[in-house]
Amino acid sequence: MLGKAYLTAEEAARELDITMATLYTYVSRGLIQSETTAQGRRERRYRIEDITRLKHRQQIRRDPNKVTDGALHWGVPVLDSALTLINDGRCFYRGRDVAELAITRSVEEVASLIWLDDVHECLALFDGEPFTLSVPCATVMKMLPKLTHMESFTALLPLAATDDLAAYDMRPHQVAQTGSRILRSLALIAVHETETKPGETISQLLQRAWAPTRPEAAELFNTALILCADHELTVSSFTARCTASAVSSPYAVVSAGLAALQGVKHGGNCERVEALFNEAETPDRARDTIARRVRRGEAIPGFGLVLYPAGDPRGKLLLQRTSWICPQSAGVKLGKALADAGREAVHEEPHIDFALVTLCAALDLPAGAAIALYALGRSIGWIGHAIEEYQANRMIRPRANYSGRWPEPRIG
Repeated sequence: MLGKAYLTAEEAARELDITMATLYTYVSRGLIQSETTAQGRRERRYRIEDITRLKHRQQIRRDPNKVTDGALHWGVPVLDSALTLINDGRCFYRGRDVAELAITRSVEEVASLIWLDDVHECLALFDGEPFTLSVPCATVMKMLPKLTHMESFTALLPLAATDDLAAYDMRPHQVAQTGSRILRSLALIAVHETETKPGETISQLLQRAWAPTRPEAAELFNTALILCADHELTVSSFTARCTASAVSSPYAVVSAGLAALQGVKHGGNCERVEALFNEAETPDRARDTIARRVRRGEAIPGFGLVLYPAGDPRGKLLLQRTSWICPQSAGVKLGKALADAGREAVHEEPHIDFALVTLCAALDLPAGAAIALYALGRSIGWIGHAIEEYQANRMIRPRANYSGRWPEPRIG
């Protein structure tokens, strides 16, 4: 069913293991929504979300333990969220196609869409005035030896929190204001700057610091950050939501997300893709590099994503934009050669991690820039998830299915 939005009547009845008469009863009771198809009024289709929800209820009644285990491993939905929908091979933020947003809107507009469901709120959240890094954060940044981008984020963001008492106001608009300060602080930390220029966007800041001779890079940074902003309940977003559910500050929420993102099965996979690029070095060595890894039984990082059987649309778009804006770049040529070799070897499409590394190679950015872009973009989503959890006012506290040794029975 993955990737489909609707089922036929026969498919729906088979999925639920019910008769057609029972299916129509569910529709009449409002449990399943249906609509007519292009073939005419007599033929209808049925929403897969409703069918999945009903199937989930059936499974809970039959075997609660099995459902709980499956929910934590690409299983049934476990939390309500109005932020991101992944459906039919596409990704949407609040019902708007992410691919369209990435080429028509700014990072700031998408942040305000995710946080407050209004792109125009960005005018209040990001006022265009110069933004200065907090004094403790800026002071320590100058004193510390050069750290990786992720080390800088995790070390310095808590210091920025010490100067921001307003961060403890958990009303949605105030959390969004805090989010705008966190987002700009992370951008400044990433490029080792302490202040933005008047009217400077986050993408323009990154371009000024990382690619000063490439004004077109700002457009690529903008696209990349928007594509990375959220992706439903990834491990880092779920971690962020758990942290927010305990009513920790937005700074703590983002710090928790950063900790989870660094794992090699999440954003840390960008560093494995970087290693693949470094190993190949040139396009003419790409196929041999992939072949050697395949023969050694090693995974090829950067390819395939279970949520997108036909390929990650975010990775596809970012690779297209990078190739279009930097057509003669050695990094683009290497990325294309590796993508072609990877498709041949594993029959999968390159995903967003691969595209981020290609972008960074195209612009000759410093090592670790790919995961830094990932983290900077995803912090938008973490703040959005925090706002939802603050409003829900509940603590996420699942129960464990105990599988260890049981205590000896008491005697007497």
